[in-house]
Amino acid sequence: MQTALFMVLAALALWHTSNLVAGKSAQAAAHRPTWIQLLIGGITNFFDTLGIGNFAPTTAAYRFLRVVPDAQIPGTMNVGHTLPVVAMAFLFIGAVEVETVTLLTLISAAVLGSWFGAGIVTHLPRRTIQVGMGIAMLIAAGLFVMAHFDAFPVGGDALGLDTSKLIVAAICIAAFGALQTIGIGLYAPCMILVALLGMNPTAAFPIMMGACAFLMPVASSRFLRSNKLDYRAALGLTLGGIPAVFLAFYIVKSLPLTGVRWLVIAASTYSGIAMLLSRGGADRDTPSP
Repeated sequence: MQTALFMVLAALALWHTSNLVAGKSAQAAAHRPTWIQLLIGGITNFFDTLGIGNFAPTTAAYRFLRVVPDAQIPGTMNVGHTLPVVAMAFLFIGAVEVETVTLLTLISAAVLGSWFGAGIVTHLPRRTIQVGMGIAMLIAAGLFVMAHFDAFPVGGDALGLDTSKLIVAAICIAAFGALQTIGIGLYAPCMILVALLGMNPTAAFPIMMGACAFLMPVASSRFLRSNKLDYRAALGLTLGGIPAVFLAFYIVKSLPLTGVRWLVIAASTYSGIAMLLSRGGADRDTPSP
């Protein structure tokens, strides 16, 4: 099953690359990315591999440095971050042991939730959901701090879920996938859910990276067809991001369980504050098609 999963990811990566090459050749003005575009790709994908997410910091960097016009930021990020996220999926699925049924069920739930939930959540008040999720992220971070000092039972070392917990997790992950369509990231909620259900927090990485790796190539194809992106900046995200992914992966893989739990706390706190401070911009990890 893992081999089949890798084959599908490889096919998606090749499809995305061919679309990117075709689109770039159609835009005569595209040149080599600048060093600042490469640096943005490296930094944002480094933190994305740690579970922090890359869309919010990329948006902030582009706006602050005026690298990409606002109208082209969503397309540039989707296209540019796709291959680094696929690389993350390959690395974490291959290196982090997760029970096969649990992994495939939760990845499928996220993808289905994003596809079929888009029509529902896009009609909900986005700001209200952001505030609610932001508060929930901060509460969860507080619970993990308490757990670190043995004041609250959180997390475990399980690599899979039994049937009842798997059903609960699938429903929650599907909801997280749907919320991606309005700017609510998948990473931090997924990390918290996995730990609360008694799994090793590291198990969240192949689940969330795998889900986003399946979503992003399809989302990117729409932006490539419409040509609503900056190809030069997108290439900077890709070329700067892939080496950073391997560097950050080594750090995550070598962290002890306590270190991973503190990483979850950092990701939850960052995500919660970002949601509360957001004014409705694109703060998510991976917008769905």
